[in-house]
Amino acid sequence: MASQGIAMLELSAVMMGRTETVYPAMVWDDDGIVLIDTGYPGQYPLLKRAIEAEGFSVDRLTNIIITHQDIDHIGSLATILKNGPDGINVIASELEKPYIQGDRMLLKVTPERIASALRSMPEGVPGEWKEAFKRTLENPPKAPVDRLVADGEELPFGGGLTVIETPGHTPGHISLYHRPSKTLIAADAMNVAGGELLGPDPEHAVDPGLAVRSLTKFAAFDIERVICYHGGMYRGDCNRRIAELAAV
Repeated sequence: MASQGIAMLELSAVMMGRTETVYPAMVWDDDGIVLIDTGYPGQYPLLKRAIEAEGFSVDRLTNIIITHQDIDHIGSLATILKNGPDGINVIASELEKPYIQGDRMLLKVTPERIASALRSMPEGVPGEWKEAFKRTLENPPKAPVDRLVADGEELPFGGGLTVIETPGHTPGHISLYHRPSKTLIAADAMNVAGGELLGPDPEHAVDPGLAVRSLTKFAAFDIERVICYHGGMYRGDCNRRIAELAAV
């Protein structure tokens, strides 16, 4: 196995009657593993197995980068810190820190959004499941952030990660560029559906216009692959496609 690298992880589970799949990423080097985002609450066992499938143990985890506050990204963070090795550092942007730590309520967890989410559940979902879902949204997992990162910062992990501030989906959303593999870890700045790279989802962005404008920042990077948290991997003429999306 190479001494440094990157992998996309796939976490799939039936949630409230629907199969949900998210795609965290991990990079590694001789110093250990760095995880980017943590899945939904309760997905630690899936995450552990996904890391093991790449040939690693969770015991090698040294850092966790949280791209933003949404519950499908922070959901298993506290469980990893409880069950994983001692000394894991949690890294995030300054604007996202208070939400990840539970000092502020998650921006998208409003009574209206909770009610909408409950209404959208398939028929037949038991009432106790709906109530548990509601409680999780109202009392999301929280964990301390140890290190703040800012736009353009170079992190040494996995051979080199560049922090790219991409606000819009949330105010402090970040993406990451893995220089050795020319891979963009977009998080929720973009999405993949039907094999095509798509722009940010306006329905789930706090500022849809800003989310689109943030795509212009990717032009500074030579991108051969994009990992989107929703939809997974995109390969193709990435820079051309991103330029098209940014011009909308």
